[in-house]
Order: sequence, then structure tokens, then C-alpha cells
Amino acid sequence: MRALLRSTVLLALVTTPALASGGGAEGGKVNLLSPSGGVMFWTLLIFVALFLLLRKFAFGPILAAVESREQALRDALAAAQADRDAAAKLIAEHKAALEGARTEAQALIAEGRATSEKMRAELLGQTKAQQSEMLDRARREIETEKAKAIAELRREAIDLAIAGAGKVIGKNLDDATNRKLVEDYLASLGSR
Repeated sequence: MRALLRSTVLLALVTTPALASGGGAEGGKVNLLSPSGGVMFWTLLIFVALFLLLRKFAFGPILAAVESREQALRDALAAAQADRDAAAKLIAEHKAALEGARTEAQALIAEGRATSEKMRAELLGQTKAQQSEMLDRARREIETEKAKAIAELRREAIDLAIAGAGKVIGKNLDDATNRKLVEDYLASLGSR
């Protein structure tokens, strides 16, 4: 790089006096549009020398820098694409997990409903069984009370019949014998 700078400065120093001498011959006025063979020669020579120096020392590093920059951009784009793909994969996984959680929640809700329906049916069955048992018990108690009431009514009817018969006959018959006779009579009425 230093050699390039040195050669450029040297070339500028060499060509400056030649250009200055060419312009002074005409009396101080220089026409920039008129072709001059010496100026054209030196311009082409400087251009070719500068081009060769730049090609040897500057274009290689510049092209290398541009290529490395392009490679860095390609790598950054590839990394960004990989990150985008990874993010899309994560989003898909999260969506799948969310859908799984929703499905599981719906299954739990359905299971809860089924359990509550089962419990309701069991409680309803238990209530019906208890109700049926209470009705049966009440019927048995009613039958028992009815039988007691009928037995009590029979005793009173027997007592009244014996008392009435005793008054009719005029004498008091033996209580045990009388009771036996009336019970047999009432039993024979019940079988008819």
C-alpha cells in the first residue's frame, strides 16, 4: 500500500513540470479542449500505471472485502432463515401443546359431566330405594296398627257382646268361657 502511495506521488511530481512547460509556451492561456499529444501521452501513461498499481495492490483487497461482506450477508440470511424455521417449529409445537391441553381439558370436562351424571343417577336410585323402603315400612306399620286396632275392636266387641248377652240372659256367665264362645263365633263369621 505504501509503494502505491509512493509511486503515485512520484508520478505526480514528474508530470507536473511537463504540464507546466506545455502551457507556458502559448503566452499564459491554456485551452483545455484542444488536443495536445504530450498531455495525452502522459495521461495515458499515468492511467495505465495507476491502473496496474491499483490492480496489483488495491483491487484484490477491495474484492476480497466485498466478497467477505457478501459471504457475511449470505451467512446472516441463512442464520435468519434458520432462526425463522426454528421459530416456526416452536410455534407449531406450542400450538400442538395448546391443542393437546384443550383436548385434555375437554376430556376432563366430559369426564366430570359423566361422573356427575353417574352420581346423580346413583343418588336418585338411592333416594327411590329409600322412598320405597319408607313406603314399605309405613305400610307394614299401618298393617300392624290396623291389626292391633282390629284386635282391640274385637276385644271390645266381645266384651260388649258378653255384657249384652249377660244382661239378656240375666246372669253373668263365666268370662273365659264366654270369651271363647264369642271368638269362635266371630272367627266363623270371618271365614264366610
